[in-house]
Amino acid sequence: MNTITEGLLSAAKLVVTLDPDLVEISLRSLRVTLTALVVASVIAIPLGTVLAIQRFRYRRTVIALLNAFMGLPPVVVGLVIYVLLSRAGPLGVLGLLFTPTAMVIAQVVIITPLIASVTHQAMRDLWADYHDLLISLNATKRQRIMTLIFDGRRTLLTAVLAGFGRAIGEVGAIMIVGGNIDHATRVLTTAIALETGKGDFALALGLGFVLIGMAIAVNLAIHALSGTEREGRW
Repeated sequence: MNTITEGLLSAAKLVVTLDPDLVEISLRSLRVTLTALVVASVIAIPLGTVLAIQRFRYRRTVIALLNAFMGLPPVVVGLVIYVLLSRAGPLGVLGLLFTPTAMVIAQVVIITPLIASVTHQAMRDLWADYHDLLISLNATKRQRIMTLIFDGRRTLLTAVLAGFGRAIGEVGAIMIVGGNIDHATRVLTTAIALETGKGDFALALGLGFVLIGMAIAVNLAIHALSGTEREGRW
């Protein structure tokens, strides 16, 4: 209990004093996570919608693989990306290893199946409701996709927030491809792992509380901007 109290006091002190290292690490965490979230959403939302409305050979196999990839071990993802981006790897010439870009790539690989799978489930139900109407209107495939995405935007917000939650708390893959380099690739999760390894549990807990608070703040901000709290939608 004393350790938790010390952690809360450490978190409060870091936030109130606007500790430069905390601000830098927090902003980097947000930048990496939000960038990965945007990229993953651009890929996953159309993919999930297409899988819901399009019938093609091996469609069930693709859906099954997508659902299976939701449980990809982050450390394995990090290891694969490390091999690809290392000097001996096929993408080593790009020099992306131990950079925020490598961290973004790892997070995109981890959260894209999650967002796409949730999107597919939501769009499948919407497609069952809109199928006859859109077919009778002779809507193109693009129009069908855009209609479903627009009408299901609030459900898709849940998928995006689920992806954000998994990305912001990721540590294994980030540690492998980012290296936890001070003033370069250190984010809140890797900083927590570092402080825990050093035995500074109070500071680690403080950083953990800051991470939780930041995640809650981002979720509330997204809900406020999208208007989901209005008109009894919650």
